[in-house]
Amino acid sequence: DYYNMIYTMYPDQKTHALRPEFQNIIWENNKLNFEKWQKGQTGFPIIDAAMRQLNQTGWMHNRLRMIVASFLTKDLLIDWRWGEAYFRDMLVDYDPASNIGGWQWAASTGTDSVPYFRVFNPTLQSKKFDPEGYFIKQFVPELANIKGEKIHEPNLLTSAEQKQYNIELSGTYPLPIVNHKMARTRAIAVFKESKHIFNNV
Repeated sequence: DYYNMIYTMYPDQKTHALRPEFQNIIWENNKLNFEKWQKGQTGFPIIDAAMRQLNQTGWMHNRLRMIVASFLTKDLLIDWRWGEAYFRDMLVDYDPASNIGGWQWAASTGTDSVPYFRVFNPTLQSKKFDPEGYFIKQFVPELANIKGEKIHEPNLLTSAEQKQYNIELSGTYPLPIVNHKMARTRAIAVFKESKHIFNNV
């Protein structure tokens, strides 16, 4: 109801950020990274599992929607409108107001949005909400043999462990396409700069 109210008051929010200070963010919009996000080939198991679930079923849990949206807009610095459009095409429960509102929330551009300096750590989210990796193993079967917490960071597997679990990094499963710590710092700087420019125009 809240997002429907907002959509009624701001019908152009599908294409415009509700917070004007973030209307002109300089997005990186790397098309290759966007395609990897779409296909669930980012090297972050929880992101990949969520996106593959969306592609296979047309549905995704709300917690996962927040995680993958934060990853796209903050870690990859890809315009939230790209993600919103992809969800629009894929979701069986698509609702314009909720989807747009959710994406603007995750991208820190909406009315009640998450602060721009809050960036979800996909690995920590994975450990917290899928500790045993059951969800990951369901949708990312190439990681199904991994035991324990290693399921959340397969990029840290040794050569011996890769052989043990029958996985080849950068082969059967990709290495992370971005360094989360560095990406977080970059995103905060970009959003901070956008806010600074707006306040000084």
